[in-house]
Amino acid sequence: MDLLNTLVDKGLRRELPTREEALAVLATSDDELLDVVAAAGKVRRQWFGRRVKLNYLVNLKSGLCPEDCSYCSQRLGSTAGILKYTWLKPDEASQSAAAGVAGGAKRVCLVASGRGPTDRDVDRVSRTIEAIKEQNEGVEVCACLGLLSAGQADKLRTAGADAYNHNLNTSEATYGEITTTHTYADRVDTVQQAQAAGLSACSGLIAGMGETDEDLVDVVYALRGLDPDSVPVNFLIPFEGTPLAKEWNLTPQRCLRILAMVRFVCPDVEVRIAGGREVHLRTMQPLALHLANSIFLGDYLTSEGQAGRTDLEMIADAGFEVEGAGTVTLPEHRADAIAAAGCGSHGDGGGGGGGCGPCGSSEAAPAPTDATETGARTDLVAVRRRGAGTDLAPNA
Repeated sequence: MDLLNTLVDKGLRRELPTREEALAVLATSDDELLDVVAAAGKVRRQWFGRRVKLNYLVNLKSGLCPEDCSYCSQRLGSTAGILKYTWLKPDEASQSAAAGVAGGAKRVCLVASGRGPTDRDVDRVSRTIEAIKEQNEGVEVCACLGLLSAGQADKLRTAGADAYNHNLNTSEATYGEITTTHTYADRVDTVQQAQAAGLSACSGLIAGMGETDEDLVDVVYALRGLDPDSVPVNFLIPFEGTPLAKEWNLTPQRCLRILAMVRFVCPDVEVRIAGGREVHLRTMQPLALHLANSIFLGDYLTSEGQAGRTDLEMIADAGFEVEGAGTVTLPEHRADAIAAAGCGSHGDGGGGGGGCGPCGSSEAAPAPTDATETGARTDLVAVRRRGAGTDLAPNA
């Protein structure tokens, strides 16, 4: 297939595909799907071999967010039956993080609901970062706290944070249909603040919110312009109690095509399968490892993931290996650029906030009893009742 040969060649050279080529990937048929996966897999292996990086989420503060992000169970007005609690103490968060590290995670993502942190919140998270680093030598810490104010990224970096996550989520043209309490430009500004402070930028998208192929390509091209080091790809879980409750638009095949398109457009960045992996990819999760080189281990923010042991078995059975703590994730040219610049910013900006649905939009409500016949798999959605904010052991 000429298209795929062209995309592989461009990916190996880190050359940007045309928009028409990216759209063509999303338009391929199911009969061509394995060819698409094989082609994108060549690009993935060129830059990341057969390594899979494990990440672990710790939800520091859950629910009661004043933002109105339509996809999020923690949003203003949500009636989803999720866990709600205020800030975890640093030692509580560190204990939860330790479970993920023990399971093989090399990065811990600290997430808090809300529009953005106060300076007092940043001080609180800084103490948490210090506690985690003290107890887990070599672990990476990514903060995800919503929109940043001036100087806050610098404080997080000083405390030992390695990265900051803030997703663009969808295209600039349709952003106002998803969220009205902040703007797309607000999100871009926060990513750029993180980069300017020397934090590795993590920014991605949510697929399945009713967007068009053009919207998906727009947001991925905007991400390429921002040049984050990692791009999480979330797949929406539609749950009762939010405006997107009926948006069951994804199939496993569609998810694989989206991941392939992201890999072709962002060939040498860490592409992470984030929220919705189990619900939408289902038994085709192992195929997705040929496209993405990073996943979350265990549970998400407010929903349960598959068992951590199952994640590890899946990686091994698919012929991949867990990336060790001493291995540098990014290709040498990107790692060298970070070292030379002293930060995570490599590009010239471009592209486009609340923090309620950041590193994985997999916060979910109880499964409704009237599942439709349109492909909805509400039976795969379970509210997280263990780990952070509970007395039960976390899943890792």
